[in-house]
Amino acid sequence: MSPETKKNLDRRLARLEGQVRGVRRMLNEDAYCVDVLTQLAAIRSALDSVGAELATAHVESCIVGYGTGSEHAHCRTMTQEDLVEELRITLGRLIR
Repeated sequence: MSPETKKNLDRRLARLEGQVRGVRRMLNEDAYCVDVLTQLAAIRSALDSVGAELATAHVESCIVGYGTGSEHAHCRTMTQEDLVEELRITLGRLIR
């Protein structure tokens, strides 16, 4: 994963931490339930976006980039069938 991607994901996760703290504060202050639910939906959507970006980085570095010297250090030798299975697993974890 590129340093730029890591920095972007970290920034987005930090923002999510703030949103979660905000929801906790809303609950402690007895905020209107629909407003809390709206914030929870926003958090879920933001987490999905982070997951999609991480999955994309994985595909770029470990699946498509395999054998190019740009793959992640944790990659192992894989056949084409293994690479397709890795993609299936990655997408499956993303959409659970």
